[in-house]
Amino acid sequence: MQENEPPLKILEVLEPSGGGSGRHFVDLCAGLKDRGHMVTAVYSPVRAEARFVRELMGLDLAKVIALPMLRAVGPKDYASWRALERVIGEDGPFDIIHGHSSKAGALTRFRLPGPHVPRIYTPHAFRTMDPTLSWKGRLIFGAIEGLLGRFLTDRLICVSQNEYDHALELGIPASKLAVVVNGVGTMPNGRRSEIRSRFGFPQDALVFGFIGRLSAQKAPERLIAAFAAIAGALPQARLLIIGSGELEAEVRRQITTNGISDRVVIDADLPGSEALQAIDVLVMTSRYEAMSYVMLEGAAAGVPLILTDVGGTSNVLDHDVNGLVVPNTDDTAPLAAAMAKLADPATRTRLAAAASERGDRYGVDAMVGQTLGLYRQALANGRARN
Repeated sequence: MQENEPPLKILEVLEPSGGGSGRHFVDLCAGLKDRGHMVTAVYSPVRAEARFVRELMGLDLAKVIALPMLRAVGPKDYASWRALERVIGEDGPFDIIHGHSSKAGALTRFRLPGPHVPRIYTPHAFRTMDPTLSWKGRLIFGAIEGLLGRFLTDRLICVSQNEYDHALELGIPASKLAVVVNGVGTMPNGRRSEIRSRFGFPQDALVFGFIGRLSAQKAPERLIAAFAAIAGALPQARLLIIGSGELEAEVRRQITTNGISDRVVIDADLPGSEALQAIDVLVMTSRYEAMSYVMLEGAAAGVPLILTDVGGTSNVLDHDVNGLVVPNTDDTAPLAAAMAKLADPATRTRLAAAASERGDRYGVDAMVGQTLGLYRQALANGRARN
């Protein structure tokens, strides 16, 4: 905290409670608390990951509140909004209210008349960035985001230039927008052999890794199909999947159907940052992203990357320098070709060397400091209006 700047009382609210947005939420709450600010964190237990809850509870924040919120829009949103208003009334007054994800962002920005508290919103990928969203869904969600962004938001934080450009397309004015790229802490090291042994992988295996929620957005079925296509020619190849989600049963069925069960491990307990120590090539097959923490952690760990061409990819990956970019398509032939290319030891060594040189670019402290700066700006603008 800078000299002569008073501590702030901040409310942070998140619906997904896991994945990349959960990582961001925990890191931001921890960083703000370490700088002397009083942070109350509200999360939804509906989709909460156990590891996220443990980490959040371990921060010793001013208060942590479990408040049910559903991802889908529905009549229960009113009860969630009323419960959140009670938190604001009983645990406030707050200097800043910051909503993360579309649902928490909407619930924190709809408000009753009264003294204005600056409302900050971080979408962590607009719903309208999903290429599979129907035209009707794009119209409805786009209209909601545009209206909330223009009229009920003090600052909207985008985590990549791609997301910023998309916000402009939704009609949100540039004066409301800022880009703050996610950051990661020091990556763990020294447990490669131990982690490989834990999963039964030979020490000399070629391990492709996937870290993320097993959901339609992350498209894990693309990776299974591509790995199955190259597995026969690469007997030393293994696949480590770190994550869980609504598609897990289907992913396991796909693995069994393709006859690769002895080559693939799925685990939801080991943190992705730890798993990266055992991975030779990190593969992300997402249909859309804003700025994925998995990308950043892979880049910070110096691991060669194979990424679909989505938001944030250009922030961490130069094609054929520290990894390969593949088309964002359900045709898995380009992905399989990229995985086969990185099976070549010389190619992988070259890309790994370039990846390691870039590992110090993605610090979490800068993310916390820039976010806090936007809080201060929003407060100053509010005082000027009054």
